[in-house]
Amino acid sequence: MATLKPSPSPASVPQAPKVGLRWGIILLLLLGAVVNYLDRSNLSIANTTIAAEFGLSSTQMGLLLSAFLWPYALANLPAGWLVDKFGPKKMFTWASGLWSIATILSAFTNTYSLLYAMRMLLGVSESPFFTSGLKVTERWFAKSERGLPTSIINTGSQIANAIAPPLLTVLMLTMTWRGMFIFVGVIGLIIMLIWLKVYRDPTFAEKQLIKGPEAAAEQSKGTEKAKTADAPKANWGSLFKHKSTWFMIIGNFGIMFTIWVYLTWLPSYLEKEQGFTLKETGWIASIPFVAGIIGVLLGGLISDFFIRKGVNAVTSRKVPIVGGAILAAASVAPIPFIDSTVVSIVLLSVGYFASQLPSGVIWTLAADIAPGEQVASLGAIQNFGGFLGAALAPVVTGYILDTTGSFNNVFLLGAGLLLLGALSYGVFLKKPIPKATH
Repeated sequence: MATLKPSPSPASVPQAPKVGLRWGIILLLLLGAVVNYLDRSNLSIANTTIAAEFGLSSTQMGLLLSAFLWPYALANLPAGWLVDKFGPKKMFTWASGLWSIATILSAFTNTYSLLYAMRMLLGVSESPFFTSGLKVTERWFAKSERGLPTSIINTGSQIANAIAPPLLTVLMLTMTWRGMFIFVGVIGLIIMLIWLKVYRDPTFAEKQLIKGPEAAAEQSKGTEKAKTADAPKANWGSLFKHKSTWFMIIGNFGIMFTIWVYLTWLPSYLEKEQGFTLKETGWIASIPFVAGIIGVLLGGLISDFFIRKGVNAVTSRKVPIVGGAILAAASVAPIPFIDSTVVSIVLLSVGYFASQLPSGVIWTLAADIAPGEQVASLGAIQNFGGFLGAALAPVVTGYILDTTGSFNNVFLLGAGLLLLGALSYGVFLKKPIPKATH
């Protein structure tokens, strides 16, 4: 006589983990990155319009463009620790909600100081986004496959940069710059609600399928320790004791300076130095950013390729980082000496493509250098260094424009800093940070 066996409860059935969910999460983070960067780009697109309305000089506009960047850079330091402590679900939810509100409120400002304050709030609230993405890829992907998903998330910024000039220009021309800000802010709130509904951390069974039993057990053990008295091991301040941390800060500083010259001043450069109209600038400015999309994805694919060939992880990440920085420097340095508009745009496009080869890989490198419980913290510290360079870019550019009336010295300075970044990553960054011990 056959005996009936009790049906296992759903919680005890490990044979059907939803590993495919991770790519849906990456897609949602990609969309989040697009909106994240549209919120940053809106002021650059409205640069000349807002400057005329508020009566701003190039230096004043440079300060306004950097109002987002200084708070963002500083907020990255605790943001990484907060993501390590509270997890990506909570931190991304709060971040996306706050940055969307800040963008909407910006539309109702009528003074320079209020708009400056809203840009500062935007910078603080956006700081946990990419560290949250880094934490997600660490939890949902094995080390040998993290390069691509991390690069996909970072591609969102390039997609936004590519579509921002034509899209935001059209929105601005049809609903004013204030309506454009409100529109982008509402989209961010929608992304926040979807994330709150969809995201969860992987189950133990899913970790086993993704990373193998040993890696999953190791990560599970590390998570449990972080919840106990051993949690101080994840103190982000201790990372500053290691040379590797400082070389990552310096390297990212050099690369991000030039990237943010593109992001904050490219439309103005095309209008003032190349003579394009506002409508023409909206489309032409998107060309380098489309090239940047390819650069981000290619950088991740290159690093994963070398890892699969048996090259150690740190060296594999360095290839697109160092190579991209050198190629970018070689592309932007000649621009001051070129008279052809077409050649200048080609060089700008190649330069931005090359500068984006490191973008996703830099984040993945943090996961390779840092101990498991400090991944988001090191990623945030590295991003802090990058956004120090980013924060200086619009201010220095504005000052150079006011004193020389030309972008020539801006491109030469950017090329030099790109080479500094290549040197710091390629020569001085050598080994992972050891795990803290008592």
